[in-house]
Amino acid sequence: MHRAVFASHPDCSRGRLIEEAPSPTRSPFQRDRDRIIHSTAFRRMKFKTQVFIAHEGDHYRTRLTHSLEVAQIARSIARVLALDEDLAEALALAHDLGHPPFGHAGERALDLAMAGEGGFDHNAQSLRIVTYLERRYAAFDGLNLSWEVLEGIAKHNGPLLSPNGGGAAALPHAFRIYSGMHDLELHTHASAEAQVAAIADDIAYITHDVDDALRAGFLVIDDLQDLPLCNASFEEVMRLHGRIEDTRLIHETLRRVMTRMIEDVVFESKRRLQAVAPRSVLDIRVYEDQVIAFSGSVGPLAASLKAALFKRVYRHDRIMAVMGDAERIVRDLYLGYSEDNEAIPEPNRTAIKALSPERRPRHICDFVAGMTDRYAILEHGRLFDDTPGASLSFSKA
Repeated sequence: MHRAVFASHPDCSRGRLIEEAPSPTRSPFQRDRDRIIHSTAFRRMKFKTQVFIAHEGDHYRTRLTHSLEVAQIARSIARVLALDEDLAEALALAHDLGHPPFGHAGERALDLAMAGEGGFDHNAQSLRIVTYLERRYAAFDGLNLSWEVLEGIAKHNGPLLSPNGGGAAALPHAFRIYSGMHDLELHTHASAEAQVAAIADDIAYITHDVDDALRAGFLVIDDLQDLPLCNASFEEVMRLHGRIEDTRLIHETLRRVMTRMIEDVVFESKRRLQAVAPRSVLDIRVYEDQVIAFSGSVGPLAASLKAALFKRVYRHDRIMAVMGDAERIVRDLYLGYSEDNEAIPEPNRTAIKALSPERRPRHICDFVAGMTDRYAILEHGRLFDDTPGASLSFSKA
């Protein structure tokens, strides 16, 4: 496989925290991807909210289906830019592992509940899962992933510290703890592959949230004429095919929107890379800006579409009501388990009670964060008489 000189090369990986013999059949990044896919946290994403509660319909995105779509986009972009596709894919598959039940609503509830204990951040929780919480291997906790994958998980949204290392006190808990034993160079940018995975996340959720919002009735098809990025694609489909059936019209529009964003990222990133002329992955890390990005024309349109979704979908009365109920469920569970450790199901009860009192809050948080939407609802129903929201109800049979 041809790789650009600035691509991450598996043969030059900085290795794993716990040294392992190399695989005779897989590169380190392929091995990391496989470990992520086989993790319990990855399977749980099947029943974790993306925007709509998982059981509201079989065709809405979940964290799992979203991650698979991000991985497809990331591989496509990485291939064109001659980057390491396996590293980009591994990072795309891992980027949402740390989301608690009910997505950002659950994150808000846990961050508030943990305010005196270092807070809660889903990116930091992803790192905590792959470095500590997964318990599958005899020789180590976590998945013992390559340095490059851990770096990309930590820097999903860019550098976490200033160039001189400032801002460490504000780091989320898991980043502070892990950085003390394994330096992920949080003051630098991540590899080009990690930047690809991050922008693939944006491309996927922008287009697919429009699709899910149309399915839910928060948007109607004619709204596509007014939404940034969507309007030109909608007009093209109407010109070529007329008013075809709704499912085809939506798909034909949104696949053009996605293609436009992907092609824009490829062309803009090639332009930036040509201007920067990096000779190694280190040049990518120390450069002052991202090298993988939208252009100055499409970037603002993507931002405008995000803003429109925020106003018309994410802040929709129905979503806000459901998310309010979801926050309450997560908060109640954390507080209930904290006040009565006996309420925690086994084997977690024994494990948490064996810890010193000052360590228990973080582990109770881990337990709640690891729940699926369905399990959180069932646990709340087991512990409380007033599980909120008919829209959140599951049969307890």
